[in-house]
Amino acid sequence: MFENNRVSQLLKVKVPVLQGGMAWVADADLAAAVSNAGGLGIIAAGTMPAELLEEEILKILKLTDKPFGLNIMLMSPTVNDAIEIAAKYKIPVVTTGAGLPGKVIERLKPLGTVIAPVIASVAHAERVVKQGADAVIAEGNEAGGHIGEINTMVLIPQVVDAVKVPVIAAGGIADGRGLLAAFVLGAEGVQVGTRFVCATESNVHENYKMKIIKANDRATVVTGHTLGHPVRALKNKLIKSFEIAEKNAASAEEIEALGAGKLRVAVQEGDVDLGSFMAGQSAGLVKKCEPAASIIEDMISGAREQARIIEGFIK
Repeated sequence: MFENNRVSQLLKVKVPVLQGGMAWVADADLAAAVSNAGGLGIIAAGTMPAELLEEEILKILKLTDKPFGLNIMLMSPTVNDAIEIAAKYKIPVVTTGAGLPGKVIERLKPLGTVIAPVIASVAHAERVVKQGADAVIAEGNEAGGHIGEINTMVLIPQVVDAVKVPVIAAGGIADGRGLLAAFVLGAEGVQVGTRFVCATESNVHENYKMKIIKANDRATVVTGHTLGHPVRALKNKLIKSFEIAEKNAASAEEIEALGAGKLRVAVQEGDVDLGSFMAGQSAGLVKKCEPAASIIEDMISGAREQARIIEGFIK
C-alpha cells in the first residue's frame, strides 16, 4: 500500500512521504535527510534571492543522490528566478503554492520535471490538472502556515473523485494513523510539515522545536481572515496582536506590516513572543525531536500496525 504505488513511482521514491516546502525551514539539510530516508525532501524557494537558492541546490546535490523537490511560491517576487533555477538544474519535482502554476508547468514539464501543485479545493484541483499538473497536493485547513477553508477529512475524497492524477494528502498528518487515514480516503501519498520541523536535521531555532513539542490540541490559531489569506500558527504575543488588530478593523497594510518578516524571526532568532511560529494542528502529536529517517520509519510502521488492527476488526 505504501510502496510502489502511483506517487512513489511518479516521484521515484521508496515511500510516498513528502516533506512540506516550508519557507525558511525547508533547506538543503532537511530535504536531503528526508530524501536519503526514502521520502521526498523539498527545498522551499520562498522569497529567497536567486544566488542563495542556487547555493541550496548545489548543497543538496552534494548531500544526496536521491530525488528531491523544490517548492515555488507563485506570489513571490523571486518566482521567475526560482523557475529558471529549477530549469537550469532540472529539479526532479516542483511543488507550487499560492496561485495557478501555468507558467511553471509550461517551462518545466517539457524538461521532465514532475509538477505537483498544492491545492485547497476541488475547483482548484481541476484547474491545475487541466493546466497539466502530474499530481495534486490537497491540503486541509489543519495545516500550518497559509491555509484554505476545507478540512482534510472531507477535502481528500472529493478531490480524489474529481481528478484522475494521484492525490497527495496534507494537513494534520504527523503519524502512522494519519498516513493510513489519508490512504483510506483515497490519497496515494502524504505531505508532512510540522513533524519535520522537529527533525534533528532541521536547522530551525531550538525554541521553535520546543514550542511544537510542548503544544497541545488547542495550541494553534488562525489569523488573517480579514486579509483573505488565513495563516495558522502557534499562539503567542504576536498572534494576540493579530487578533486585536483584526477585531479593531485595522487596515490590511497595518496587519501585513505586523507580520512582515516574523517567520524568519521565529526560525532564525527563536523569539517566542514576536516570531510567527507557523505550525499545523498536528503539533499536539509531536512529542520529540528525532532524525528524519526515524520519522518516516515510525509513520510507515505505525500505519501498517493500524491496518492490521483494522483488518482484525473487519474479520
